[in-house]
Amino acid sequence: MKSSPAACGQQSWSISDDSLRRYVQYASESCIQELLMSASVSVSPASDTEKLGNRSDGWKVLTLENGVEISKRRSGSLHMFRSRWVLRSVSPQQFITVANAIDAAKQWDSELVEGRYIKDLEDNLSIIRLRFGDNSKPLFRKREFIVYERRETMEDGTLVVAVASLPKEIAAGLLPQQNNAIRGFLLQSGWVVEKLEDINSCIVTYVVQLDPAGWLPKWFVNRLNTKLVMIIEDLGKLVQTTAPH
Repeated sequence: MKSSPAACGQQSWSISDDSLRRYVQYASESCIQELLMSASVSVSPASDTEKLGNRSDGWKVLTLENGVEISKRRSGSLHMFRSRWVLRSVSPQQFITVANAIDAAKQWDSELVEGRYIKDLEDNLSIIRLRFGDNSKPLFRKREFIVYERRETMEDGTLVVAVASLPKEIAAGLLPQQNNAIRGFLLQSGWVVEKLEDINSCIVTYVVQLDPAGWLPKWFVNRLNTKLVMIIEDLGKLVQTTAPH
């Protein structure tokens, strides 16, 4: 590993692909476990939407409407937002195929200006750059994120996609920060997609973790809540239209 000054005086680390692969595999293990715990739920076809809001595990339900639950949990300065909903006539693999398509991401997140793969470390392990524009919500506005993405299939068929920012020094070594860009930091986040008893349906959990370094104003909670609802609606429509019937 080599250390060198990067743009804007930021320290950068230059590491080999093998070292980067081992780091991401290690770091993503805790992310996967956190996502699985956040998504842990028993759902039956007869009462799936009812059970979404009936949990006492520290999550506070902000909204539960049309089968979509938006919840929030706080631990110290860490704010976690979770959205969950049931997709009918869509298999877990069909959903993940659409949700993970970088080229299609702008169709379900209108604030995303650019999404591109920087490096593929393995078939299920990638480094991605996400860039948001001037009209994005606070904490995303004019920001770019250098994140890893790890995709795993669990023994029971549950699909997990773990996403989190690389340490700033490693990110700077991979892609130097531009003068007009603000490099944001995304904590452990991602998707969990569980197959229901109905083989062509699934329950989707989307978790986003932010660290605003202190108090999070109510107006921002409301705006992020709105953003999550919009993402879910747009992504759900996109998946439904692309799934074979």
